[in-house]
Amino acid sequence: MRLRDYSIVLFFLVTFSAFGQISFTGKITDGNGKPVPDAEIYIKQLERLETTDSNGRFLFENMAAGNYSLVIFAYEFEIKEEELVIGDSTALNFELERIRAQNLSEVVLTQKREQIFELKQLKKVDGTAIYAGKKSEVVLMEGITGNLAANNARQVYGQVVGLNIYDNGDAGLQLNIGGRGLDPNRTANFNTRQNGYDISADVLGYPESYYTPPAEALEEIQVVRGAASLQYGTQFGGLVNFKFKTPNPLKKIEWVSRQTVGSYDLKTSFNSLGGTSGKISYYTYFNYKEGNGFRPNSNFNSRNYYAHLGYQISDRTKLTLETTFLDYLAKQPGGLTDAQFIEDPTFSNRNRNWFDVNWKLFSARLDHKFSTNTDFSLNVFGLDASRSALGFRTNRVSQQDDLEEPRELLADNFRNWGAEARLLTRYKLGESQSALLLGSKIYRTNNDQRQGPGSAEADPDFNFADAEFPNYERQSQFEFPNANLAFFGENVFNISQKLTLTPGFRLEHIKTKSLGSYKNIVLDLAGNPLLNEDISDNREFNRTFLLLGLGATYKLNPSIEIYGNFSQNYRSVTFSDIRVVNPSFQVDENIQDEDGFTADSGFRGRFNNILSYDVSAFGLLYDNRLGEILKNETRTNAAGEEVETGRVIRFRGNIGTAFIYGLESFSNWSIKETFFPSVEKLKMNYFLNLALTESEYLSSQSTNVEGNKVEFISAVNLKTGLNFGYANLLGSIQYTYLSDQFTDATNAPQDVNDNQRGIEGEIPAYDILDFSLSYSYKKWKLEAGINNVLNNSYFTRRATGYPGPGILPAEPRTFYTTLQFKI
Repeated sequence: MRLRDYSIVLFFLVTFSAFGQISFTGKITDGNGKPVPDAEIYIKQLERLETTDSNGRFLFENMAAGNYSLVIFAYEFEIKEEELVIGDSTALNFELERIRAQNLSEVVLTQKREQIFELKQLKKVDGTAIYAGKKSEVVLMEGITGNLAANNARQVYGQVVGLNIYDNGDAGLQLNIGGRGLDPNRTANFNTRQNGYDISADVLGYPESYYTPPAEALEEIQVVRGAASLQYGTQFGGLVNFKFKTPNPLKKIEWVSRQTVGSYDLKTSFNSLGGTSGKISYYTYFNYKEGNGFRPNSNFNSRNYYAHLGYQISDRTKLTLETTFLDYLAKQPGGLTDAQFIEDPTFSNRNRNWFDVNWKLFSARLDHKFSTNTDFSLNVFGLDASRSALGFRTNRVSQQDDLEEPRELLADNFRNWGAEARLLTRYKLGESQSALLLGSKIYRTNNDQRQGPGSAEADPDFNFADAEFPNYERQSQFEFPNANLAFFGENVFNISQKLTLTPGFRLEHIKTKSLGSYKNIVLDLAGNPLLNEDISDNREFNRTFLLLGLGATYKLNPSIEIYGNFSQNYRSVTFSDIRVVNPSFQVDENIQDEDGFTADSGFRGRFNNILSYDVSAFGLLYDNRLGEILKNETRTNAAGEEVETGRVIRFRGNIGTAFIYGLESFSNWSIKETFFPSVEKLKMNYFLNLALTESEYLSSQSTNVEGNKVEFISAVNLKTGLNFGYANLLGSIQYTYLSDQFTDATNAPQDVNDNQRGIEGEIPAYDILDFSLSYSYKKWKLEAGINNVLNNSYFTRRATGYPGPGILPAEPRTFYTTLQFKI
């Protein structure tokens, strides 16, 4: 929705009145009377969480007198639950009992915090963020038994509803997830962050994530669907935030070392150090990965380093510095045609294709509590990164690599910085407590991209070879200076004890530029140039718009909540849409931004500790949707005329208006609590994750599109499994099934006899079974498992460019073993 359509910008969001209320304060100590820092005190009725300071003290303000259920959680201590009557200015002290070493069962520890704090959804208000009325999911990494060393996305995101996941077989170097008809490629349709700041190449101009944090370093993964657009940016998919493990507040040094070996020469090493000494806390890791892949020409190695340093300036103020380095080199075996995949999915006819990524992230964050009710955060972050793709790329996938010809080289440099400030205050409005969030974000980028000839050798030489191959056809050089300024706000209005409304807005200004030129080269049949000219292509896109949204929750009782939300979305065209010469598809020169809305409505809750569930319906309207269709290729001849070449290619542009809708459901049933509640060390949970999705192109100016299904959507997306264990033995069995899906808007069917391209067609239905075990003994932990137990042959992606083009087969049956040592 455009700015000119409005004359008032939600004035009521920034006006409120405060009323004095009682306070509740106290101190948390251990059995020796020593204070316990970073203990969490949670009041269930208010859904408020406070953390003790270095002296073990906590404070709740603006409370009403009444009966409350209090829960206290601190690592290495037993959970304490209290029923309290809080009157005028209550002050209480609590003593926690340290867990005895012989009772330190991993099964118990991985369940208790989730059961008490109900962390499958984000809290309504958390720090300087509001999640009330939104569909949110939290992946608790402590509770996952799976192949974390290889970032196995099926297992990590097994309990997040409706995700479509590309299988890469690269030990999780890149994450490729989508949902609700959004392309999973490099998670480009989500706003991806770590610890609250952006990590993608260019949030607006090129929102692809070449870097993915290792699962072994994470505490949790927060997923908020499309309604996150108001707080975190305009992406249709929503937010994925990787929250790293935090320094242990009770140890000066905590060391974790994890060594993994697996199929196809997989070797990973993860080593971390963390701890707290006085006002200084730190957490750092180094992660190394290497492997050969199950296909020829698919070896890789990577090095990832991360450091977090926190300084507690005072009880109210904290400064945090973070830096991340990633460098990896991967050989790419290329894609296959349908005929090649059916005959031998391990085949590769590319031995000169390489991919190189260098990623440097920096962040400085200031958190300050003006009072117990008012929190402020300022996050300043930057990226200095590059990625280079080198190889033989043609739309005839079956064509053998011509070793005398140059390889195509695409080199991108990403330099950007941003700052995001947030202020959240809780206040009394009438008889209810409300919360107001106001924020602003500034973001600047100066990226550049060059495309041209690489060497004709087979090694990873990422230098351009212009002098050797002056007539190479696909050449361009561009700069992409982008600018973004946004203001946003949301307010939680507790209309009654049961009903909550959360209106919000985001005012966005985006300026996107494309400055550069490309070569127009026409050759005769002998390869001699008839035309060789530079064509300038300078573009500028300026837009200012307002996004609105509204969320609501209604508590039927303390355990059941009905929720709903509506939020406008917007996605700007990327600079890869504006200018990349690709032999597999063409891009419409008049390509435009996408807009639309997302809506969710559902109910979620918990029945005792036996059953937790979240069932919702969603709708997503996608206007000016970017997509791909099949059409005749055209090019400019020597006379400057557009002529058809006789080839059929994929054409990328604004395909039309699409509507996607469906039902998403998740349930987790504790068999243990149902039948064996007294057996404390037993764990047995069955989960069901089911998404049923339908879609249709409502209108389109392109032929053979209107009425079609939307690409990247499986009508049935099922993940189900059993998590079990006793004492320190844990296990999981997970079954995944996705029905078939289209890969282009024309709904081209699969052609099993295709022996040329492999670029268009369906992705057939597939199913996968994964099995994992882990056992802990004192400081040691042993993990092992089998992925794709049934050894099914399948694929999840038809790539139109790197790392294809063509079908990219998924991994067959693989094994892994991890040994962990922790002090």
